[in-house]
Amino acid sequence: MAEPPFNPADAVILMKGVTAGALRQPARPVAVDVNWEVRAGDYWVIGGLQGAGKTDLLMMAAGLMPPLRGTYQFLGERMPIFEEGRLAHRLRLGLVFDTGQLFNHLTVAENIALPLRYHQNLSAGEAAAQVRELLEWCGLESRADTTPGTLGRNWAKRAGLARALVLKPEVLLLDAPISGLDLRQTHWWLDFLGQLHRGHPFLGGRPMTLVATASDLRPWKGRARQFAVLRDDRFVVLGDWAQLEAASRDLARELWAAEAGGD
Repeated sequence: MAEPPFNPADAVILMKGVTAGALRQPARPVAVDVNWEVRAGDYWVIGGLQGAGKTDLLMMAAGLMPPLRGTYQFLGERMPIFEEGRLAHRLRLGLVFDTGQLFNHLTVAENIALPLRYHQNLSAGEAAAQVRELLEWCGLESRADTTPGTLGRNWAKRAGLARALVLKPEVLLLDAPISGLDLRQTHWWLDFLGQLHRGHPFLGGRPMTLVATASDLRPWKGRARQFAVLRDDRFVVLGDWAQLEAASRDLARELWAAEAGGD
């Protein structure tokens, strides 16, 4: 069945003529003339070789820096959003960093509780029930009182995921969530993200819009619904998996031969 015509009012992410800069060198373009529409309920994966700029594009989408050119709107409001009065709108978007980006002086449970304590002014006791629920869903119960320095890559990523989910955002951006993980852990992530997309119990069954980056697109077959690639500073929307397979042989060979790993 063909999708209905796109109405910009339906977009959760809408980029028009956007050029994204590198996070460490903001004046250096890494994605030029991006025109991209993400609707509520979409499940996107952005592919590209290591160092292609996927992380930089995602950080711009998360509102950590402005585009060099063009306009970017999240749920109808122009990004980035730094004003205190518009913070509630900004918090409808969650971000999971590749490395978790946890605070080393806090325990795993304290890291997860931090957004509740900072943005909702909850005490540790008031935040405890939601934190405990996420610890259970993410398999982190036994690591709740440990500090990030003792965690392996998978567990640090899971703690970062739990922290991003605790405010129950509508849209979740994930930077290379399965890079560097073994097969068992990769399956956990793909299954859990599928639950989030369909409507996880922690979210009250509300489906979540997902955007992830990846160096290898193969694990996402049958999982994600929409695919794009970032190559030679160009953002190319490919569509669903069938459309991805129909893309040029050179592009498919380059992406599928890439080693898994983040930017």
